[in-house]
Amino acid sequence: MNPGRLPFTVKPSHTLQRLEKWLLRKTGQAISDYRMIEAGDTVLVCVSGGKDSQTLLHLLLLLQTRAPLAFRLIAMNLDQKQPGFPAHILPDWFAKNGVEYRIVEADTYSIVKEKIPEGKTTCSLCSRLRRGIIYRVAKELGANKIALGHHRDDIVHTLFLNIFFGGKLKAMPPKLVTDDNAHVVIRPLAYCSENDIARYAQGMEFPIIPCNLCGSQSNLQRQKIRAMMQEWDARFPGRTESVFTALQNVVPSHLADPLLFDFAHLAPGSPAPAKTDEDFAPKNDLRRVVRFRQT
Repeated sequence: MNPGRLPFTVKPSHTLQRLEKWLLRKTGQAISDYRMIEAGDTVLVCVSGGKDSQTLLHLLLLLQTRAPLAFRLIAMNLDQKQPGFPAHILPDWFAKNGVEYRIVEADTYSIVKEKIPEGKTTCSLCSRLRRGIIYRVAKELGANKIALGHHRDDIVHTLFLNIFFGGKLKAMPPKLVTDDNAHVVIRPLAYCSENDIARYAQGMEFPIIPCNLCGSQSNLQRQKIRAMMQEWDARFPGRTESVFTALQNVVPSHLADPLLFDFAHLAPGSPAPAKTDEDFAPKNDLRRVVRFRQT
């Protein structure tokens, strides 16, 4: 993409412009806090065709035109050969808007349908297959970062899924290194709410493509967690945001993991562990430039 050109042709309304500024601010803040993107990075942006990944791509393209550091973006769509999938929509959309992209065709749909009995959850196998393909393509393209469209609500929902069904105090990190130590996965929308993303995607008229695998399963545990959080937020506004904030303010000494905190040697006079400025990653310039552009 031409770094001097703003992506996409829809002219936002004043309301949409304010929402875009808010999302840019939150995205820039997450990128800065977790040092997700640095100068010289090649970022593979996974675009499924859903609202989240399309919003992610759009915001990163906007940041690319404004940031004082240079980085490359490549949009990737995995055509899983789902029946009725409109394979032309995303390539046409990318080409129309000058986005560098790669379309990868792999019939994971048939594999999932063959391996998973009817009525059972397909997400686990489908995700593993997708991840393997994404990592391979990232290596082929020389991408050192892989950007996914998970947002704040996804992270909170994952926390409760692991608590209720996995017995682990574990969520979805904004940044991680893959098990093979070959790639860094980033989630720049970690501070953005699903509701804001949905409003923005609708206003920008992104060509949304539904998933016929996980999107067609109504009894997933994640859907139940989503419904639970929606009910909580309706009764107690800001509950999801509060839970996410808690993930950033962990106190190991007040949990119960003996591998995380040395309870065995705890005694009167023991020094209390404390966070210092050195515990946090240094900031880069992406958040600063977003704030500067908005003033």
